[in-house]
Amino acid sequence: MQRILIVEDNDLSRDVLVRRLAKSGYDVRAAGDGRQGLAMVDVHRPDLILMDLGLPEIDGWECIRRLRTTDHTRHIPIIAITAHALVGDREAALAAGCDDFDTKPIDFKGLLARMHRLLPAHV
Repeated sequence: MQRILIVEDNDLSRDVLVRRLAKSGYDVRAAGDGRQGLAMVDVHRPDLILMDLGLPEIDGWECIRRLRTTDHTRHIPIIAITAHALVGDREAALAAGCDDFDTKPIDFKGLLARMHRLLPAHV
């Protein structure tokens, strides 16, 4: 079963994603801030991370930078998720190390398609 980590500070958004992804057959873990998300990566070894960019403690941008500089996490696909998409945010997220970018409200079918494209087939 493929492991997904959701790092999202909005309780409602996080809970909806957890439920929908679990129903879709994923092993889902969730963190409410960047510090907790980074700690959970080491424990749960996710196959993909959904990362909100506007997080308390450590923001999503910094989490992505840290994940991309560590040997055991740099390969994990990351989809950045944000409610405040500005012109250039997608490009900035990709330049920071994200593999894809999505905006809220999330189109769940579109998100699943992005995830399927990024997840390793052998997991």
